[in-house]
Amino acid sequence: MKSSPAQAAELGPRAAAPRRHRRRPSVNSRSRLTPYLYLLPAFVAYAAFLLYPLIRAGQISLYEWDGLSLATFVGFDNYAEVLTDPELRASFLHALVLIFFYAVLPVVIGLALGAVLHRARVRGLAAFRTIVFLPQVIALVVVAIAWRQIYAPDGTLNSVLTALGLEQLARPWLGDYLLALPAVGLIGTWVQTGLVTVLLLAGMSRIPGELYEAARLDGAGPVREFFAVTLPAVRGEIVVALTLTIVAALKTFDLIYVTTGGGPGNSTSVPSYEVFRRAFELGQVGSAAAIAIVLTVMIFLINLAVNRIGERENA
Repeated sequence: MKSSPAQAAELGPRAAAPRRHRRRPSVNSRSRLTPYLYLLPAFVAYAAFLLYPLIRAGQISLYEWDGLSLATFVGFDNYAEVLTDPELRASFLHALVLIFFYAVLPVVIGLALGAVLHRARVRGLAAFRTIVFLPQVIALVVVAIAWRQIYAPDGTLNSVLTALGLEQLARPWLGDYLLALPAVGLIGTWVQTGLVTVLLLAGMSRIPGELYEAARLDGAGPVREFFAVTLPAVRGEIVVALTLTIVAALKTFDLIYVTTGGGPGNSTSVPSYEVFRRAFELGQVGSAAAIAIVLTVMIFLINLAVNRIGERENA
């Protein structure tokens, strides 16, 4: 029943005007926001403990500051010092050398060990994985102290060489200008090989047996079988292993600090050790922050290149 104009006037403007319904958020829009709400706590922690310190370090790197007195703005002078100071350039070169020992050697050794163990189906493989992975569990400070004793002039390594009649090869390994960096790098190889081997064994265990049978029917031997079947199947694991080990190589500090302290001279100095030395020993906090920022960018670019190459190979 329609109301008359007089009744509409009595009811007022609310009755005459059409009702407006509030728009409620659709189910789709709310469902789209739900994943971000779950990620919000992790992002807050990530921003508080990583992004903010990184931004703050970038700000400090533009100043000359000893950590106590007033800071002086110097612009990009600290970054220019990273490029022009021979000691700082040498430290970054040493970090690149350590990539060979921390990343390349462990991947090569891990591939060889993994292929042999996967093909031979060795008993007690779980126990072997535990033993090989053990260096990852031990604190690096403990590892460094143990290897410092091994490399000492009267340590285990020289004692073994003397017992074998090779005393002419005995030397103070961590005190030799040419051999100190490779000696520290071999410690990194020992630490990282277990992680890489376990990762690659996990990848090899997922390879279907039919692929190996087809390769053997085609007359492939162990070497050809490795390059035709095993290696392509574990490229993803290799990329992950390289990413983890390259990061470990570039940010290594514990081993250098405990074993050599950057010496002899600066033959084993690395960027992370220079950050510590300049910030806490020399009082050059701005310079230390600049080194840290350059190291962060370097780690990001190298791992970005590794992942891009890995994605291109898998495509």
